[in-house]
Amino acid sequence: MLFSEKILFWYANNKRDLPWRSTHNPYNIWLSEIMLQQTRVAQGIPYYLKFVEHFPTVYDLASASEEKVLKLWQGLGYYSRARNLHATAKNIVTNYNGQFPNTYKELLKLKGVGDYTASAIASISFKEPEPVVDGNVYRVLSRYFGIAIPINSTEGIKYFKKIAYKVMSAIDIRDYNQGIMEFGAIQCTPKSPNCNNCPLNDSCVALKDNMVVELPIKVKKVKVKNRYFNYVVVVDVDEHTLIQQRTGKGIWQNLFEFPLIETTKEIDIEELKEHIGDIVSLDSVSNMYQYNENKIVHKLSHQHLHTKFWFVKTKSKLKNGVPLKSLSKYPVPVLIADVIKTFKNLYF
Repeated sequence: MLFSEKILFWYANNKRDLPWRSTHNPYNIWLSEIMLQQTRVAQGIPYYLKFVEHFPTVYDLASASEEKVLKLWQGLGYYSRARNLHATAKNIVTNYNGQFPNTYKELLKLKGVGDYTASAIASISFKEPEPVVDGNVYRVLSRYFGIAIPINSTEGIKYFKKIAYKVMSAIDIRDYNQGIMEFGAIQCTPKSPNCNNCPLNDSCVALKDNMVVELPIKVKKVKVKNRYFNYVVVVDVDEHTLIQQRTGKGIWQNLFEFPLIETTKEIDIEELKEHIGDIVSLDSVSNMYQYNENKIVHKLSHQHLHTKFWFVKTKSKLKNGVPLKSLSKYPVPVLIADVIKTFKNLYF
């Protein structure tokens, strides 16, 4: 039995019942694939269901406000995915009459759609014989063929794509692509794969050579940058606070946050007092204290955010203040959302 035939047979007997597998509609497939980038399936499912409920068609997504899209996305991280999703929905409606391109090459032209996503939509929605290569597929192919080329190197990306073309089932590409991804997700897992009960164990090079743990290989990650965030939560006599939208191309673009002081190192309350006038003008301060006893270290892919939340109570009324009880309406980074949940009951 060929490699592809084994994958198809395994998939037919082991596939999970996932909500996007009930349709081949390119909108749903696109939505699920964008959400599952950098996200576990279990975490992505409720977000997918929520988006489909609020935006059942690409027209609904295109006509939504960015603020609503970001709010529904809150907690999934990598917010550029949500902004690209929204921009692409508008593009599909405006320039494609609401119809997704039906070829891999045309799908690649869409914002936020790379090789993997274009391959997935083209094969699952339109049966185009284009193999998917994601993290799960890299792992399966690397172990099965004993390939030690780093999967995130230029050479590796080209080589694994070539192998993927050779072993795919062009006739059953829809199920084959979903099958090999599923196989990597629940059978050939990153840690403790079920090799004893694997349909490929009689010809897996990594198993034969005792290399399962070592494969696949990745080149070393870039150095992590440490940043020091000090959020100032000002509360006035009317229980209003200040919140602002992040702009620019950095992290959390267009999400909301409290006034921020970024420093080169961790600071204490006396140092905070020296900087607070740079971001907010206060006539009188009745109390100032660090809300989170220990700093929060929020880890992103290439940076760690060492974060403190400082509460400042003022007897004056804030200009452009918003009610504390309305904070839940704003799309904010999950770091801030988690903190809001812990302190909101202090005021309302």
